[in-house]
Amino acid sequence: MNTVGYIHSFESLGAVDGPGLRFIVFMQGCPLRCLYCHNPDSWERENARYKMTVSEVYEKIAEYKNFITNGGVTISGGEPLLQAKFCEELIELLNKNKIKTAIDTSGIIGLDKSKRAIQLCDLVILDIKDIDDEGAKKLTGAGIKNAQKTLEFTRDIQKRVWIRQVILEGYTLDEQKLIRLGRYLSDFDNIERIELIPYHTMGVKKWEEIGVDYSLKEVKPPDENKMEKAREILKRFERIKEKVR
Repeated sequence: MNTVGYIHSFESLGAVDGPGLRFIVFMQGCPLRCLYCHNPDSWERENARYKMTVSEVYEKIAEYKNFITNGGVTISGGEPLLQAKFCEELIELLNKNKIKTAIDTSGIIGLDKSKRAIQLCDLVILDIKDIDDEGAKKLTGAGIKNAQKTLEFTRDIQKRVWIRQVILEGYTLDEQKLIRLGRYLSDFDNIERIELIPYHTMGVKKWEEIGVDYSLKEVKPPDENKMEKAREILKRFERIKEKVR
């Protein structure tokens, strides 16, 4: 377990990235450039705050084992599957020690690299950036083909999945897109939860710190009324209506 991981940060007791209380490992490095990214300091792998082996990361997690028995460990990012081998080895070690695992991913990494880690974990949290390929490219710099293939693979192996999508005015806050999203997700019987997350501006200061222009300065976060309307659109689809949050 000597593979070295490039790590952005840790959160010892997270309550939103998977079920129960969880230890979160935020990996460093991401090939996407999401316009709303709240951790742009996690983009470049070489800027990692920590370089640690799998064993060293496990030792850190083990200190909290008694607190996460009803939850587990979530490997997030950045894009965790950019470091797929590290993820595989850490999940194998956590599985051996009976600690539940989740991967929080954009699905951007091809299955030729990501498949094994997905097979090993207990839960995949998949961020669907935009249901339209061109919209995803505009929003993140890349399309959604790999994310779709990732979701299809999870269905093939019946891996538990949570879906996330950021709701953003002018991009994903669009009735027709939400209808297409609902129709698409209805084809997957392994999805347990669908979370619509309101866009926020908490990462703007970090963009300023790294000297990159933040192009969404004039875009306001959606209010609760707009968020509820977005949820109601997805709830029109019988198969997923009870899963929408």
